[in-house]
Amino acid sequence: MKKILVINGPNLNLLGKREIEIYGKSSLKDIEIETKKFSKINNIEVEFKQSNEESEIINLIQDCMKKSHDGLLINAGAYTHTSIAIFDALKAIKIPIVEIHLSNIHKREEFRKKSYISEVADGVIFGFGSYSYILAVMAMKNLLE
Repeated sequence: MKKILVINGPNLNLLGKREIEIYGKSSLKDIEIETKKFSKINNIEVEFKQSNEESEIINLIQDCMKKSHDGLLINAGAYTHTSIAIFDALKAIKIPIVEIHLSNIHKREEFRKKSYISEVADGVIFGFGSYSYILAVMAMKNLLE
């Protein structure tokens, strides 16, 4: 069974409560449950993590090398557009990476259109709300085959 880590960044713990018109009604827990259900059917083990702290996200990325994850899905939230440190950590790992966003970042504010993560990711899924996570698992499955 393939093992995928899903890292969620700042404020994603507030999904379902914050800016519902942009991010939808699903909580992060709802997304985790649905993603794990889909992943299990596809013989993939998914581990969800969330942090509001950049250093903790970097530690989780680096832990991918130690814990033998086969792939990484990452929704770094606002750090997507600002964190060179996360970019550097992602460059250091040698597993497939898929970047995820719930909203279409190109239909948002100008500062959200730049992604440091896209430059190191194997693919990017955005704009499909909570279904973006299911699509990212499908993409990762394809990358790992």
